[in-house]
Amino acid sequence: MIDDLYSARILSLAANLPHSGRLPAPDGTGQRTAKLCGSRAIVDVTLDADGRIVDFAQDVRACALGQAAAGVVGEHAIGASRNEIASARDALLAMLKSGGEGPDGRFEALRVLKPVADYPARHASTAIAIEATLAAMDAALLARTRLAGAA
Repeated sequence: MIDDLYSARILSLAANLPHSGRLPAPDGTGQRTAKLCGSRAIVDVTLDADGRIVDFAQDVRACALGQAAAGVVGEHAIGASRNEIASARDALLAMLKSGGEGPDGRFEALRVLKPVADYPARHASTAIAIEATLAAMDAALLARTRLAGAA
């Protein structure tokens, strides 16, 4: 079972974190921490006029599972809408907690983490990157709304 959890694909995703770092002037930033293990993700985004991610950066300090999930998110975040991120997050959590199939579409690669479902203590760290991305998008959209209201 542990071999499925730390498969070659998961370890490869964990070792190759796309868009690592921070953006100099993001539209929004989100941060999530897994309280049980201390894994942390900070995500910066810049959005286009339609609310899709055009620039993305992540600073992730997590176990191999959290890093692997962040690898998938980093590979596919640019071009994603808030609805796509929220749907992928919901499908990931359903896969981990209630036997769901996992995300489809651009974030389908998160399905590689299905073996994590058997390890509830790892669920939070597996979800931090996508949750931080959603929080960053929400912060960017809120800032945009405030600017429009001030104009």
